Amino acid sequence: METAFDAEFSLVRQRRADAGLGWLTAPGQELPGPLEVMSLGKFEPEVWLHAAHPAALRGVIGLDELAGMDVVHGPRRLDAGTYDAWLAVLRAASPRFSFTDPPFCRSLPMTPAFAAAASRPPAVLTGPRHRIEDWPMPAGPGPGPADMVRARVARSPFAATAALVWTGDLPRQLQQVLFDTTSGIAI
Repeated sequence: METAFDAEFSLVRQRRADAGLGWLTAPGQELPGPLEVMSLGKFEPEVWLHAAHPAALRGVIGLDELAGMDVVHGPRRLDAGTYDAWLAVLRAASPRFSFTDPPFCRSLPMTPAFAAAASRPPAVLTGPRHRIEDWPMPAGPGPGPADMVRARVARSPFAATAALVWTGDLPRQLQQVLFDTTSGIAI
């Protein structure tokens, strides 16, 4: 089934799912027992900025600069753990910060296009998308949809670890299927 996991992978812990693929957002995050975890790599989001924004030319935006903007991200119900962790990072820079919910929940091309048309174009913060070690600085060439440019947030403050989670008492044969499947995935 496709569903959003909470930060504690409750569906797996309550045995309503055998395993789950989700995000861990705190470095060294421990999950409650009896869960087992396999890390699949650290990822970071993209930030889409209007091409006229000064950070768009650099391909990198600072956290303080981002916290001073309207930022479209979410909605929270799709990934509460990542949403809450990244909101906390931005609130550390600006205590009154809050995200603006996207007008189109699952359409990345539509959201920047909508944002670019605003009188004061906001930034669009995606969910985790790129392995941190595989994404060179600056983020990427040229404008994207509707004069929006893809950028990174300096020093990757929004890192999330892709994690495969299962209960420790899952039969060994099923655990082996999980290991074999993830070893063939190129995330």
